[in-house]
Formats: sequence, C-alpha cells, structure tokens
Amino acid sequence: MAGIEGIGIRNYRVLKDVTLGKLWNTQAAQPLTPMTAVIGKNGVGKSSLFDAFGFLADCLRLGVEEACDARGRGGFDRIRSQGSKAAIELEVYYREEPNSRPITYELAIDKDISGRPFVSRERLRQRRRGQTHGRPFSFLIMEAGRGAAWQGDAQGWRGDDTDDRAEFDFSALLKELTDDEESAETEFVELDDKRKLGIATLGALKQHPRISSFRRFIEGWYLSYFTPDAARGLPLAGPQRRLNMHGDNLGNVVQFMKREHSIRFERILERIAAKVPGIDRIGTERTLDGRLLLCFNDQGFDDPFYAQQVSDGTLKIFAYLLMLEDPQPPPFICIEEPENGLYHKLLEVLVEEFRNHATGRKQAPQIFVTTHQPYFVDALSPNETWILEKEADGFSSIRRASDDSIVKSMVDEGLGLGSLWYSEYLDRI
Repeated sequence: MAGIEGIGIRNYRVLKDVTLGKLWNTQAAQPLTPMTAVIGKNGVGKSSLFDAFGFLADCLRLGVEEACDARGRGGFDRIRSQGSKAAIELEVYYREEPNSRPITYELAIDKDISGRPFVSRERLRQRRRGQTHGRPFSFLIMEAGRGAAWQGDAQGWRGDDTDDRAEFDFSALLKELTDDEESAETEFVELDDKRKLGIATLGALKQHPRISSFRRFIEGWYLSYFTPDAARGLPLAGPQRRLNMHGDNLGNVVQFMKREHSIRFERILERIAAKVPGIDRIGTERTLDGRLLLCFNDQGFDDPFYAQQVSDGTLKIFAYLLMLEDPQPPPFICIEEPENGLYHKLLEVLVEEFRNHATGRKQAPQIFVTTHQPYFVDALSPNETWILEKEADGFSSIRRASDDSIVKSMVDEGLGLGSLWYSEYLDRI
C-alpha cells in the first residue's frame, strides 16, 4: 500500500515553512514511520497541520477556490500565512509500494489578478529506472492550467534540468519536447478552469496511469475527528463503507459490515468487546425500518445498553477499533486528538492498536495522529514523535524527538516520552 515518506507545507496558516520526514531534495532525512504522532501545546498549529491534509484532499475533490472556503476555512486570505505574499505550497513525497521509486507531488496555490485563488503550479516527478541521483523527472508539469504530461508509466521524457524553483516557461518546454525523440509520448494540456487540479482531470484518463494512481491515493485519505454525540444519532437506513469525519454514520457502517462481511463482523465485535473495559459482549439489533442498533452488554447486567446510552469513551474506542478493522482500509488515516474522552489507561491500548494495524499486514494503512496527552505520548517511540512549537515570530517549527540523542537515551533507559513531555523537558532541548 502507498505510504507518505515526507510532507512539506509552506505559507499555510501558522505553518510558514515546515517539513516532516523525507523529501526528494532532503535524502539524508529519515522518512515518516507507519504511525506518526505530532505533539504540541494548544495553539501551536496541530489543527492547521491536520487541516492541511484535508485541504489538499478538498482541492482535488472541489477545486482550490471551494477548498479555501470549505470546512470554515474562510477563504484564501484567511489560510495564507499572515504577512506572506507568496503562494501556499504543499509537497507530498510518497511510494506506491515499499520497493517502488518514490514520487513527489508539488502544488502551489496563489491569487490571480482578480483576487481569486488558482493553481499556479503543479508537478509530479519521479526518478527514472536506474537513476540514483539528480533531480527527479517530471511526468506532469503545469502552470496556471497549461502544461504537459507524459503518457507512459516507465521512463519519462528527457530533460527537466531546470531548477525546481525556476519560473515555468511553457514556450521553452514546448520547443524542448518538440525536438525530443520522445515527444510522441507527451501530451500538451490546457485546462478550461485553472482552479481545478491537473491530477483531477488527467487522473481520470487511462493513458496517465501514474497520475491516476496518485489521484486515487489522495481520494482514499481518511480524516477523523470523531464526536461521540454525533455518533449517537440514528441516521436513515443505508449501508456505508467508511466512517465520515465526525462519525455520525456509525450505524450505517455497522450495516455495511454486517451485510458485506457478516462472519468477520461478528469476530470483530468479539475482539473489540474484549478490549473495551467493562463490556462483556457487543451485538446488533434490527429496527422495524431496517436500521441496525449497537447493543453493549455491560458485565453484571442482563439487558444491553444502546449506543445512545453508553459512555463517550466506550463509543469512541469502539469506533476507532471498527475503523481499523476495515477489510479494505484507506491508505492514509489522519486522526485529531483521539485521546479526548478516553480513560487514560486506554490510551496505551489505543496506541498499540494503531501501531499494530499500521505495521501488521501488507496492505496496512499509514496512521497520522495529533495529540497533547502525556499518557498517549508515553506509549510512543521518539522516532514516531514530532514536536510542534511556536517560535518568537508567531509561526511554527517542527522537529523529531529522536533527533535529540539525550531524549533517545533517556527513553531507552525506561523513562517515558510522555513524562518528558509533561515535565516540559522536550520544550527545552
């Protein structure tokens, strides 16, 4: 399954210039782990980091102008870093498979002369087979809705020796590709709406398999900010494969699992019941209008409690564990503050579940979490943990806990990372 090795964000709210993991031009850096956690105090930008993933997914789904306004973002000027006149830039460095050559996606969004956001630059690049150094080869390069894409899936056209920050020259590219022996495999494209991503259009065409693959990867991302009160509702009957962001379709997901994976679903309920304190058994009950109600049997009680009656923590951990048991999991799961409402001794269990599902099978999802709970952090390793901080200029910086040898040594000696976080030692390194 595809996995992100690094992400770069520039000029997005308080994230003026942050990089997590490895990018194509920072090969000495270590890639992101299968489970990654970002810790930080309130107001340092954890929600902005979480939202940056959602913003990219919304740009693909809705277009950049609508994405700037979606989910209460308030428009381009509200999400661009204060005082900045530069474009918002997002960079994703990922592999489609563990042994495949990494691919870089770069997106820049700016304002046009009318003040509306548009895609100012978009690029997908990958090193050719056998290429071990030098700039990766661009198989999609566009500026303001115009550019070129290579139609193959193995080599790529020649050239691309310009600096990656240099101004894009469409006419020069046109001449270069016209003179190139591989020009027959190059498609010149011009979109009728420069507010839409090129990967959204070209990714729907069979002649661009690598672009299509990346589009499917982004479309498969799952972002979660589970709200127990939302999950207590009784949605209309109708199976749905995956929980939405707030979890208010939990009953629909239960319907889907019961219908499509009935035997497996019963085993899942047994496993989850064994992991939730005080719960003896979890079952389902069908209503007259076709909906499925979750029934939780507490130890010592004969009559079950329904989802509307159980505690926030019980409902929340059930939803997370059900999400992880998806027979066809999303490639990337991003969860904001999963600790809210959970008993502190459940947090170590939850971290272990996240880690096991991120590493325990071939088609495992990559899991990204934001938190500030010391008990949750205690269960993390320094290599999995990134510390987000606010600098004197008001913008955020980020660093990996494992980059400090003293921290690594203290954790190796048995001192919990959460204890270091609680004591504010991590703030001083």
